[in-house]
Amino acid sequence: MSLLFDNADPIDSPMLVPSGRRDGRRRRDAAGRDAAIEIGLVNNMGDAALRATERQFARLLEAGAGDRPVRLHCFALPSVQRSPAARHRIDSLYAGISELRTIRLDGLIVTGAEPRAATLREEPYWDEMRALVDWAEANTTSTIWSCLAAHAAVLHLDGIERERLPKKCSGIYAGERLQDDPLLIDLPAQMQVPHSRLNDLPADRLAASGYEVLTQARDAGVDVFMRRGRSRFVFFQGHPEYDIGSLQREYLRDIGRFLTGERESYPEIPVDYFDAATEAALGAFGAQAEAEPEPALISRLPQLALRAGVADAIEATATTLFRNWLDSLAGRS
Repeated sequence: MSLLFDNADPIDSPMLVPSGRRDGRRRRDAAGRDAAIEIGLVNNMGDAALRATERQFARLLEAGAGDRPVRLHCFALPSVQRSPAARHRIDSLYAGISELRTIRLDGLIVTGAEPRAATLREEPYWDEMRALVDWAEANTTSTIWSCLAAHAAVLHLDGIERERLPKKCSGIYAGERLQDDPLLIDLPAQMQVPHSRLNDLPADRLAASGYEVLTQARDAGVDVFMRRGRSRFVFFQGHPEYDIGSLQREYLRDIGRFLTGERESYPEIPVDYFDAATEAALGAFGAQAEAEPEPALISRLPQLALRAGVADAIEATATTLFRNWLDSLAGRS
């Protein structure tokens, strides 16, 4: 397949391949030839995860596309705070949200942003996010809303408030299918999905507002849910796009923040992610860190090893979800 990028300059990623091709704006011509499926990515992730998010979604679009060409267009909300380096990258390689009106998209993917305010309505990007939800409803066949973006979308659409969890939901969770839906075709019997969030949307409140819960994660609640309207909105409370190192990077970031006094509580070990020996070593390290919270302690962090098979399990689940989503955009389901 071909994964094309809409900017003349390449994104620094092995999965985003620049090309001069600009043909094929139709899905198929009269001769039945494939045209590119046009996907927009509104990447609101924090500076440290900006490039990783590009690579993660590009990897899944490539894996799910088969022999179909997919063109990826990257956008960013201008109100999301950025470092000078990240702002330069976005200004060079991304388009502004206003340019959404100039291009035809089949599907859109919108990520969350690291929280800056106590409530979503107080976030600096809230008005832009609301406008984006309305635009996606009117102008896409389907849109994926990821994690915090999912929480923002349902708050705007139906006034459903997220609820703060007693502790962070972080780890790899087993998923269970609740519906028969084309998005779930051929999903592995043992779905494995990364979750990393501080808040939750209760299933009963979603159902009462007409949302369909497609999968739930054992011990993590609602996983994938959907809203049918002018556009088919698909919501992920988890992060199926995460690569195998994402949770480790977040966990080490949170340990660092604790040791430097940027956060009050020591982070809990992600569920079913590290192997048993690593969990035991991290438990001992955590006890020492809570007793002596010094930045220099990070040098004594134990060697980390992941649970066997976890990488293949999460990749199989995510690839199937994105293949089915692209099938729906191509009119195959």
